[in-house]
Amino acid sequence: MTLRLYDSLRRSVHDVEPLVPGRLGLYVCGPTVYGPIHVGNARPFVVAQTLARHLRRTGWEVRVVSNLTDINDKIYAAAQAEGIASVALAERESARYLDDTSRLGLGRPDVEPKVTDALPEIIAMIEGLIAGGHAYAADGDVYFRVADFPSYGALSGQRIDEMQPEEITSKKQAPLDFALWKAQKPGEDAAWESPWGLGRPGWHIECSAMAMSALGEEIDIHGGGIDLKFPHHENERAQSESITGRPFARTWLHNGMLRFGGDKMSKSLGNVDRLADALDREGAETLLSLFARAHYRSPLDYSPASLEDARKSNDRLREALRRAARVAGTTAPAAAGPLAATAAAVDARFRAALDDDFATPEALAALFELVRTLNAALDAGPADPADVAQARAVLVDCLDVLGLAGLAATADGPPAAAVALLQEREAARAARDFARADAIRDELQALGWVVQDLADGPELQPA
Repeated sequence: MTLRLYDSLRRSVHDVEPLVPGRLGLYVCGPTVYGPIHVGNARPFVVAQTLARHLRRTGWEVRVVSNLTDINDKIYAAAQAEGIASVALAERESARYLDDTSRLGLGRPDVEPKVTDALPEIIAMIEGLIAGGHAYAADGDVYFRVADFPSYGALSGQRIDEMQPEEITSKKQAPLDFALWKAQKPGEDAAWESPWGLGRPGWHIECSAMAMSALGEEIDIHGGGIDLKFPHHENERAQSESITGRPFARTWLHNGMLRFGGDKMSKSLGNVDRLADALDREGAETLLSLFARAHYRSPLDYSPASLEDARKSNDRLREALRRAARVAGTTAPAAAGPLAATAAAVDARFRAALDDDFATPEALAALFELVRTLNAALDAGPADPADVAQARAVLVDCLDVLGLAGLAATADGPPAAAVALLQEREAARAARDFARADAIRDELQALGWVVQDLADGPELQPA
């Protein structure tokens, strides 16, 4: 099993060499839970989950860890704006994040730690950094001494004299030193006991402690959005390697940002599409197809045009699967035959593309080669049902890696139960019983279908 990935530290694609042969530990920075996540926030989740699905299909044992940051400045600010407790807001938004990302249908990471559950490990790590001379306490705060880590800046490719400090305070010995522990400030309604007084951990130390707790002192792959490379991942690397004396991550994996109207999608700019809203409107498979059509390291344009392209891509796949199902019927797949031979070659290309820096566009291109060959065989007819069944089975198996196997389940249209619910919804809307109409929409979602209200009437689309 050979997997090649781009390492942001080495700035090249290289063979991934796991600590334990055949096993990979993958840590991905999750969200800060101060509000609903947008579609761009979902990209690291999708990259990690689909990469893990591919690896498991090809024989790897994979452990995926993705955290929820439920202690943070942004949580205090959002809670104050709503007039609720910060702990309550974090719990509510954590649950919402889990619900929203579960709707993508990619499964969950193996471990999803929260900062509030990792405080003993965080405090112990800070104590170790102080004991080693890498950090210092200052009036209730604790700071990491950046000058003590000679290769600081190597991950982000920045020079020390070009960096901007995260915060300016007279407590720090040097401007670039960053907080490991912060004393409680006025207006912060939650704080935790520590050897330095009431307070809370800094953002960067949280991920280091949670990653090490779940995967050990040296991890195989550390992922996240490219916007986290500096300062978050730079600081994680500095504090982790200072305390262990070992490389923190063997591969640093960064995904590109989503662009919305030409700019990076971000809550601070206000140009966001909430994941829940996008799922309601587009369905999971449209979003997953959109993600797969771009290489994970590239920026991804999020626009009506790109979403329409993703829908058309899925329609082509769904139509080929529908045609194949009609010919194959209940015939068992057979591995001998011209379509089966093409399917085997495409499967090999699909795997090779994903093994080579997780090139999902090339993997999709291989699947569409199979679609073209399958359609040509069906057009020429009559095709061997067993041969068609084999090609269809391979296509579905590959699509499952990308979370798109549901295209096969919906290839013949919505079931009778969903159609009946849609008719009931229309009757409820006509009677102005909008509460019932909304409830039916939720019932349809549970069945795997979303309602799109088009100019010529409502239509059911796969969720």
